[in-house]
Amino acid sequence: MADADVPGQGPGDGLVEEPSRSILRSETWIVLALSLGASGVSALISFIGSVTKPGGLKDQAATLNGSHAPGRPWLDLAWQLFGIASALVPVVLVAHLLLRERAGGLRAIGFDRRRPGFDLSRGVALAAVIGGSGLLLYLGARAAGFNLTVVPEALPDVWWKIPVLIASAVQNAVLEEVIVVGYLLRRLGQLGWSPLAALAVSSVLRGSYHLYQGIGGFVGNMVMGALFVLLYRRWGRVGPLVAAHALIDIVAFVGYALLAGRVGWLPTP
Repeated sequence: MADADVPGQGPGDGLVEEPSRSILRSETWIVLALSLGASGVSALISFIGSVTKPGGLKDQAATLNGSHAPGRPWLDLAWQLFGIASALVPVVLVAHLLLRERAGGLRAIGFDRRRPGFDLSRGVALAAVIGGSGLLLYLGARAAGFNLTVVPEALPDVWWKIPVLIASAVQNAVLEEVIVVGYLLRRLGQLGWSPLAALAVSSVLRGSYHLYQGIGGFVGNMVMGALFVLLYRRWGRVGPLVAAHALIDIVAFVGYALLAGRVGWLPTP
């Protein structure tokens, strides 16, 4: 495996001059500020608002996919598609930065079509393990009063509801795994961070932007983040992680749309 394909390693052989550490550090801060780092700050503010609000956390709701134009389905669809597309802009930026580095773009972190069978098979297995345990953790944390009631979707019953939920799930998976695992670990490795420190930063960052859900969302996603980092280092690809994350979110979003109000064990506001 070439250096450009090794997670967390330096730039590819084609570079004439390696970017300085100050440039890489500034670049990393900019990418995070435009994406999930900003989401982490937003989630923290939201969490502070929730814990200081009268009443318990489980009596409050966190809606993941809501309507942007109630009663106006075509305008709502336009906003949904705009939100999904604009959220992927940081991924395009990362691809550009890795191309400029002559590392092969997103191929450097294993997000390409070279091994679709490998990515999908391991993604399905990983989703099966994490999905069930994640649901149990959420139900337990909510029952203990540590988590808000998560509402995966609150979209109107229109023809585009399920496709938008699937697209939203895929967008979440691509954004998070490319930024928080592939890109961040590569840059931290180039900046001289130890593998353990890089794992901690990636995991805490993943937990931070889920803090709006409550303590359960923070802890559960931090543990998931640590596991994903270890698997990425083993496999050298974010492809399986994207597949697993997308499947977990698709089941959560679409499953809630189909089951909410129809089964007693699924919390609703």
